[in-house]
Amino acid sequence: MIIRKAEQTDFDAIWPIFHQIASAGDTYAYSPDITQQEAQRVWMDLPTATYVAEQDGQVLGTYYIKTNQAGPGAHVCNCGYMVAADARGIGLATAMCEHSQQVAVELGYKAMQFNFVAVTNVGAVRLWEKLGFETVGCLSMAFNHPAEGNVDALVMYKWLADRDSSLHSE
Repeated sequence: MIIRKAEQTDFDAIWPIFHQIASAGDTYAYSPDITQQEAQRVWMDLPTATYVAEQDGQVLGTYYIKTNQAGPGAHVCNCGYMVAADARGIGLATAMCEHSQQVAVELGYKAMQFNFVAVTNVGAVRLWEKLGFETVGCLSMAFNHPAEGNVDALVMYKWLADRDSSLHSE
């Protein structure tokens, strides 16, 4: 498996993954009926960079990285990850998250934040915790899950830089 920067032409392979996940409505806050054009804009055009994970030329997963907030918050990035249904359980999300943390540091980010992780997305919560992310906030009843109704959404955060380098000298 290789993880590489996505080209615009890769979106044809990303779209089926994106569409399946968005239309399920149980993990991302995208409209279940998002168009391919709008999905390409939010996944490929708006982020700083988008990556694909592929094996034998087949795209199995994808992630984006972008600045979470402007100005004084620009040192914190945000990422989103999607894995094809038939490629789940083989460590792809772990590999992409680890890769994205390396990319984040290379891009100069000092921290990574996930803004809206549905508590019902148990696999993601467990994985992010295993990879060192902490829950720093809980948005009560903020995610409208199609089967569970309104459930909490978590804000998860990980400092990536050497904490000593962030201290101001006096």
